[in-house]
Amino acid sequence: MTEPLLETRGLRKTFGALRATDHVDFDVRAGETHAVIGPNGAGKTTFIKQLSGELRPDSGRVRFAGEDITTLSVPRRSHKGLARSFQITSIYRDFSALDNVALAVQAHAGHSFRFWRKAREDAALREPARAILDKVGLVARADVIAANLAHGEQRQLEIAMALATQPRLLLLDEPVAGMGTDESQRMIEFLAGLKGDKTIVLVEHDMDAVFSLADRISVLVYGRIIATGTPAEIRANAGVRAAYLGEDA
Repeated sequence: MTEPLLETRGLRKTFGALRATDHVDFDVRAGETHAVIGPNGAGKTTFIKQLSGELRPDSGRVRFAGEDITTLSVPRRSHKGLARSFQITSIYRDFSALDNVALAVQAHAGHSFRFWRKAREDAALREPARAILDKVGLVARADVIAANLAHGEQRQLEIAMALATQPRLLLLDEPVAGMGTDESQRMIEFLAGLKGDKTIVLVEHDMDAVFSLADRISVLVYGRIIATGTPAEIRANAGVRAAYLGEDA
């Protein structure tokens, strides 16, 4: 069996008496969408922060593409191919959609934002940024100020910015949070289009999104993964139903 693209072993993080992650073993295969679900307070945000490098674990290891990255910073992980979107949209609201993605292209290239005014006219940044907007279905909105985009479009823009860093793996933190039914469905269709092309770790409360998109699902409860399996296996798991999914399963 090929080595996972991303894996954790014994990942542990405590805050006082709270065990936010409790010896978490987890792996993601290249090309798959692996969802992480769990009730509020299960430790999902702490876990994804340890994957992205925002939090360092108290113990345990994180490996990416065969390399131990446990002590690497967020920027260094980004340059190795990890990109994260956030639960709360993180964009430059006063810039256009195209400006936002061009900034991400520029940052990945290692250039300073001090030269942004000149870079706004740089075709080497603008052309790839426009191509990424086309990929996510926002090219017609390229010149719209980000603050004026619909909520769902802003989430798509944030993912476009992540894609601009040329990631091997996307960490998506609740990409359909705050969306209405129609917006959620459009986002699910958009993410479905990335399946196979990008490896994705999906942290999500929306079970329609999870069961539509995931190849495998891990269930996190009180900092521990209590089950990992296909969507069908997770639906059928009595322990998962009791701990989290309930009657809606």
